[in-house]
Amino acid sequence: MTTALHHWIHGRATAGSPERLDPLHDPAVGARTGTLPIATEADVDAAVASAKAAFPGWRDTSLSQRNRILFRFRDLVDRHTDELAALITAQHGKVLSDARGEVTRGLDVIEFACGLPHLLKGERSEDVSTGIDVFSVRQPLGVVAGITPFNFPAMVPLWMFPVAIACGNAFILKPSEKDPAANVRLAELFTEAGLPPGVLNVVHGDAVAVNRLLEHPDIEAVSFVGSTPVARHVYETGTRAGKRVQALGGAKNHMVVLPDADTGLAADAAVSAGYGSAGERCMAISVVVAVGDVGDRLVPAIAERIDHLRIGKGTDDGVDMGPLVTATHRDRVRSYVDLGVTEGADLVVDGRDLAVDGAEDGFWLGPCLFDRVTPEMTIYRDEIFGPVLSVVRVDSFDEALGLVNACEYGNGTAIFTNDGGAARTYHRDVQVGMVGINVPIPVPMAYFSFGGWKASLFGDTHVHGQEGVRFYTRAKAVTVRWPDPHERGVDLGFPQTV
Repeated sequence: MTTALHHWIHGRATAGSPERLDPLHDPAVGARTGTLPIATEADVDAAVASAKAAFPGWRDTSLSQRNRILFRFRDLVDRHTDELAALITAQHGKVLSDARGEVTRGLDVIEFACGLPHLLKGERSEDVSTGIDVFSVRQPLGVVAGITPFNFPAMVPLWMFPVAIACGNAFILKPSEKDPAANVRLAELFTEAGLPPGVLNVVHGDAVAVNRLLEHPDIEAVSFVGSTPVARHVYETGTRAGKRVQALGGAKNHMVVLPDADTGLAADAAVSAGYGSAGERCMAISVVVAVGDVGDRLVPAIAERIDHLRIGKGTDDGVDMGPLVTATHRDRVRSYVDLGVTEGADLVVDGRDLAVDGAEDGFWLGPCLFDRVTPEMTIYRDEIFGPVLSVVRVDSFDEALGLVNACEYGNGTAIFTNDGGAARTYHRDVQVGMVGINVPIPVPMAYFSFGGWKASLFGDTHVHGQEGVRFYTRAKAVTVRWPDPHERGVDLGFPQTV
């Protein structure tokens, strides 16, 4: 039996065009599980019209009332965590524990958004000139949109719309068409919490929907997370249309391991960060940079830990890693493994022939480990986005730092060492937006902001945290004078402080 999903427009399920339907699959077994309406331009226009109509009333809703709705939404998401995790696992394939963790990190941002009344406070200065005061306020933009990826179908949208909505905007979400069910459920829960119709709309779609959102004259800002080529397109198209855009792109995250590091700790971290969620994370470690002779100890330790990983359905107990999200993506990642062998890298662990009993038609690829990868190889240069870990060997700390800084991406990085001076030099000099010291996946907490440098970010602001508040609001400065009625007269001079 299959399930038909729907758009969520103006607080209710909307079927969309019957001529544009895509299939949904369970990646663990390869079976079709449902259908998804793919938005036409008319569907997008309907969502924008709903949001535009809802915005004035929501903007004028008091901060206290907005906050109460956000707190109720937070409680509903918390109570429905297991349900949301099950929806994620059924469509993405990641194991349930990982899906629950994703929802929990999204909850962190909802909780941050519940403190928006404090974060939206402006500034005030009295008597900047005689009898004149100045104050600033932050005001919402209007209708804003988010375009989000398949790898975190709940967490990344929750990085965006709770903050945008708390700031007083109306929001249109275009989630990935590969695993959208959790987003529809989140919209239903927000409506149950008391969010007025039209403040949050969800439309499913492909390039047609994306381009309409980028060009629509009633959308003021767009937030995006995905691959670098699409991020560049989103940024260039959106800014050309006069919109504010933050577009987070791809990654090639390096983990530098110095000779003095705890080898067991580093091996645990490399396996956890390289193969968690089948490597389908923008903060996954895809390159281990082994400095000096540490590679001789580290590579066997990583391989030994891979041997103990359990690969299977995300719903099964004790499973460490599930399938890839689609057959097409699985085949793409496997082609990179083939290419790495052709290019001369040493394939220490080969996961290409993995079979899972009872799920032979699932989109499976086991963990793959390459040693002696060089920067000229395609498997080093390209973002593979799968369970493929490459080890590059260098002679010195300076060579490792230079290698990371030469990479076109600058999303996340980590260094494993017991040398505080080396760690300090690394986090000061590395050209990457998020850095971990003995932490392999340095995703900031909700009250900081998430974002990379270089080809990993197009735009000026990162996601959530205080930078998210700034992205979804604009500042207004107000200069006030209440003059004495006897003080009159024309003065054509430029205002001066007196």
